[in-house]
Amino acid sequence: MKISLTKEPTNIIITGVGGQGNVMASRVLAGMLVNAGFIVTIGETFGMSQRGGSVMSHLRVSSTSVLSPQIPQGKADIVIALEPVEALRVLTKYGNPDVVVLANSRMVYPMGVITGEFNYPSLDEVKSMFSKLAAKSWIIDATSVAVDLGNPVLSNIVMIGALAGASLLPINRQAFEKEITKSLPANKRKINLTAFDAGVKMI
Repeated sequence: MKISLTKEPTNIIITGVGGQGNVMASRVLAGMLVNAGFIVTIGETFGMSQRGGSVMSHLRVSSTSVLSPQIPQGKADIVIALEPVEALRVLTKYGNPDVVVLANSRMVYPMGVITGEFNYPSLDEVKSMFSKLAAKSWIIDATSVAVDLGNPVLSNIVMIGALAGASLLPINRQAFEKEITKSLPANKRKINLTAFDAGVKMI
């Protein structure tokens, strides 16, 4: 039986800051979807990512067509944010009333906040803005789970697991295991599967 998307095409943005594993997350997710028979195009933007700047990946998923890698403004369907304010940044440009957001709660303060030039919103303020800007949202503490597993960068895989748990896309543990078997050495697969499973349980 052919697995179908709930929306054709489905536009996904994975956003975060440099060093959070944004690019790996987008490629693992794309690989899972390609293995499931979908056509996926990826576009990536980097804003001084080596110094903690914004990183954003656009994934466009279709059953039938090869699409432009850039999602048009206002046309995102799913936003996965490895950092909460990066989600807000994306929503202001690519959001719409039907968008769904899955965000990591761990904040990464930009230099302007550290120097006192700018204020950073509280998590309650972020939640309030999500309720106005998105049809549905989850905020989970993926970083704490990743730290408990021994590596905070695993928060990207916790988020992919949470995405699977939210049933927003036709992906599951079996598809994740198949994908990482191709892309990761054997000694790193078990910890990534544990991170994925933890994410699924957080939804």
